[in-house]
Amino acid sequence: MGSEAAGSEVAGSAVGSAAGSAVGSTAGRATDPSVLDALAAVVGADHVAAGASVAEDYAHDEALSIAAQPPAAVVRPGSTAEVAAILRLAAEHRLPVTARGTGTGLSGASIPRPDGLVVSFERMNRILEIDTENHVAVVQPGVTLADLDEATAAHGLSYPVYPGEYGASLGGNVATNAGGMRAVRYGVTRQQVQGLEAVLPSGEVLRTGGKLAKASTGYDLTQLIVGSEGTLALVTEATLRLYPRHPHQATVLAPFTGVDEVAAAVPRIVASGIGPLILEYIDALTMGAITHAQDLDLGVPDQVRESAQAYLLVMLENATPDRLEEDTERLGEHLVSLGAVDTYVLPGPAARRLVDAREKAFWTAKAIGAQDIVDVVVPRAAIPEFLRRAREIAERHGSFVAGCGHAGDGNVHLSVFETDPDVRYRLLRELFEAGMKLGGLISGEHGVGRTKKRYFTELTDPVTLDLMRRIKQAFDPAGILNPGVLLDPVSG
Repeated sequence: MGSEAAGSEVAGSAVGSAAGSAVGSTAGRATDPSVLDALAAVVGADHVAAGASVAEDYAHDEALSIAAQPPAAVVRPGSTAEVAAILRLAAEHRLPVTARGTGTGLSGASIPRPDGLVVSFERMNRILEIDTENHVAVVQPGVTLADLDEATAAHGLSYPVYPGEYGASLGGNVATNAGGMRAVRYGVTRQQVQGLEAVLPSGEVLRTGGKLAKASTGYDLTQLIVGSEGTLALVTEATLRLYPRHPHQATVLAPFTGVDEVAAAVPRIVASGIGPLILEYIDALTMGAITHAQDLDLGVPDQVRESAQAYLLVMLENATPDRLEEDTERLGEHLVSLGAVDTYVLPGPAARRLVDAREKAFWTAKAIGAQDIVDVVVPRAAIPEFLRRAREIAERHGSFVAGCGHAGDGNVHLSVFETDPDVRYRLLRELFEAGMKLGGLISGEHGVGRTKKRYFTELTDPVTLDLMRRIKQAFDPAGILNPGVLLDPVSG
């Protein structure tokens, strides 16, 4: 990768001349034959598509409330040097650039501009190293979670972030700071990324961090890029923390007769020292929907199921079966003392199917007609109050809201059923405001993207927004990277 700096002087002058200007002010030239020829010279003609030859899949991610939008062209680089050359061309021609992994995001961050260029990382899909001594993996952005899980399992290691879709790419996970059900124990993507290689809009290549357990040397550029949704740089390599793979797991399901009781139990379970791998809140409607969709019988008696308003799903893991059994018994006693009607230790196959169904609850909500999915995050202890306010807000607007969430880290996922866009806007704004007033944030893991940008810019402190705009300007003065995502483009 020693050729990445080639041509950086030209790129620098091109970016500098465009600083402060609105990207696309020349109407975009991604389909100009000279641009396409230049892209083909970088990656090969087989890895460039334009116009009608662009596959429909590149036009969207999994966001429910943003229309698909085909890009002008798609380019599929195979190396960091090729990404750098692509960005130099994009800067020269002021082309909007959207990075894409596998398109499993839920916030519209990978929906491109019609005059823009999609940089798809599907060819950059190699696991470069599994370092068993330092417990790290070095991967390209197109590697999927399934790929990494298979590779690490062979070494008795695991990468713990799983946001519900094993087909998701590591580049997309880094861009959105993906979380998932295991965050209560291991944290989100941000806690797992030790270093990055990334290409700036100028075509310059940046390396941050490395195989280091800690660092205190200057600004933490690694963490600035993680979660930036492709607006600051394009990640071409990530160094990720790995953990020992525990072979023994147990899953406990606990029904509660009241939503407030199940929510109030969460912080007490976390404080108990049991250390759950998964701690999920599922309301009765969502539980009914996902078990019906999976034709899944959990062995809960009809009388209990009919009285349950919500459930806690708790998974434990351990290196030894004896310790796991002891922890499972202690957890069951604790849940009953916190108000659970009963507890059920699920058999392995049923547990796996329920966890899988919960992880894919988005698809169930989508199938039954949800108009939006939100992922407000609040302090754990504020979950009962936030859920109470959410119910009141939905009732006031005559809308229907159901949900589940990563209760162990305060990340509440709500499926919103409201067809009127004006009512839905007011409902969502009030939900976000309610979470923020409790010390929370608009998004815990899906990101702001395009779907929540309006709420983010309306509700966030102006000082914070101004600083973020200045950071964006420092990284991307021409504004070519994902314009319209997270922040509005700067007009010239």
